[in-house]
Amino acid sequence: MSQHTASVTVPREQELAIASQKRPRRFNPTSIWVMTVLLVFMLYFLIPFFWLVVSATKSQADLFGTFGLWFAPNFNLFSNLQQLFTYNNGIFLRWLLNTLLYAGVGSVLGTFIAAMAGYALAKYVFRGRNLIFSVILGSILVPVATLALPLYLMMSKVGLTNTVWAMLLPSMVNPFGVFLASIYAMAAVPTELMEAARMDGAGEFRIFLNVSLRLLTPALVTILLFGIVGIWTNFLLPLVMFSDPSLFPITVGLQSWNVTASNAGANTQTIYNLIVAGALVSAIPLLIGCILLQRFWRGGLGAGSVKG
Repeated sequence: MSQHTASVTVPREQELAIASQKRPRRFNPTSIWVMTVLLVFMLYFLIPFFWLVVSATKSQADLFGTFGLWFAPNFNLFSNLQQLFTYNNGIFLRWLLNTLLYAGVGSVLGTFIAAMAGYALAKYVFRGRNLIFSVILGSILVPVATLALPLYLMMSKVGLTNTVWAMLLPSMVNPFGVFLASIYAMAAVPTELMEAARMDGAGEFRIFLNVSLRLLTPALVTILLFGIVGIWTNFLLPLVMFSDPSLFPITVGLQSWNVTASNAGANTQTIYNLIVAGALVSAIPLLIGCILLQRFWRGGLGAGSVKG
């Protein structure tokens, strides 16, 4: 039997696409302006962090006696960190652990609650669903600072002020997370898949945990990171809720040091270098979290790009 070699014909559209990829791009002034604007914004956000890194390496004298955007002759980062974690009986470490507790537990529980609420609003039909969704949208528009005093009055009525629950309970409520989870669940969780799971005998909560929750991973990572950042940088709520310094998070703790140093007089203003070092330490976990969680966003975008 004779073998015939089949010729492969490349469509005209593919030839044009290959040729356009090999052809050098023309100069585009618009792209230059776009890159310039992006570079300006990048510098706008990175210069304060660069100042923080540089200032954390300086002693108290160099902090006010040298140029702010460059290093001093003496490198004192490790000395500042050693003093930071030993100053005032090492209370900064307690503040750091408090912040990890508030942000970690509050954001994880808040993300799970938001996922359940958003999933229910997106995939189930029940009376009052549109009203609940409208209330959630309206609550997103309420500034968080305006809720500090009402939350304090509510917590004081039940005796929860000056306890860890005063931070954890409000942190579990995330209207934006519910909204994002519901919008993502509408597109990412097929109703047919839920019906197939029901035919296999799975209950509703098992379908949510074993099927839907995995499909919601990109949205949940976004909600989790927003929750961590929001709780980690929250200042007004813990300032109102706590009077015991051992319960302070980093934000309120460093501010208390700043107020103490400002009101103590010139002879005792010697901890500004520790405040700057503490601010640098508090920023590092957020940077690590963004780096570790960004792969979930890339995975979610890639999955969405191939859906028809």
